[in-house]
Amino acid sequence: MISALNRLADGTIEITITIPKGRVAVSYQKTLQALAKEVQIKGFRRGKAPLVLAEKEIQKTKIYEEVLKTLIPEIYLESVKEHNLKPIINPRVTIIALEENKDWQIKATTCELPAINLGNYQEAVRKVLSVDKIWVPGKDKTTPPKDENQRLEKIFQTLLEAVKVQIPEILIQDEVDRMLSRLIDQTAKLGLTVEQYLASSGKTKEQLRVEYRREAEKSLKLEFILVAIADQEKIEIPESEVAKMIAAVPDEKSRQALTNPAQQAYIRQLLRKRQVIDNLSKL
Repeated sequence: MISALNRLADGTIEITITIPKGRVAVSYQKTLQALAKEVQIKGFRRGKAPLVLAEKEIQKTKIYEEVLKTLIPEIYLESVKEHNLKPIINPRVTIIALEENKDWQIKATTCELPAINLGNYQEAVRKVLSVDKIWVPGKDKTTPPKDENQRLEKIFQTLLEAVKVQIPEILIQDEVDRMLSRLIDQTAKLGLTVEQYLASSGKTKEQLRVEYRREAEKSLKLEFILVAIADQEKIEIPESEVAKMIAAVPDEKSRQALTNPAQQAYIRQLLRKRQVIDNLSKL
């Protein structure tokens, strides 16, 4: 296997991988043997016919589909290890060359965590929040603080403007696709198609995608910034806090679902970001 790495300006990573025809042939034979076990040919028990006869009963496209399902994850992981990468999303795989008795070639596109320069983010937040603390003659000192949502929005906007971070395009598109998928599910529950929803809102598909792209880029930037702050400030959440949050869930089935390691890690990240936001609000 030969792989070539290309890092794009926005942080997207492209890996072009050439798979030797010999390795393809080995995988082909293993796949054929596995599929042949389910082939029924007259005069033979299921799966007991000679391989050469079984091969004629199986569509070539079916065999190669299964070969790809096996080979692509293998060679991708090997390439990631070779180039010492730490991808944060599943790759998008494009077939470049796929001919019999020749080397195959694919391109896997992914990305790592974007580099983040937090700079003096605390000073930027402190400065914008200080305006709310200024008292002027005629202003009632007992006036309640501005709506908390407005305050948080001000903090978030300040972070987005003050902290430098570039989000890889593949990550943005991945998030846009998720947003569109959620929209399809939501409209289906209402008995509507996406086209009907767009018609009622006066938007085109292109306008919706542009809108979603803007939202996706903003939310991803903020997500990475908050995580970077939590890492820099060494904010850690004890197991007791995670357990406390799970215990607060009223439904027993939901509580059980939250006890697996992946869900606990997700809860811990939520609590870390909440702690960051609380700290920023006190500046």
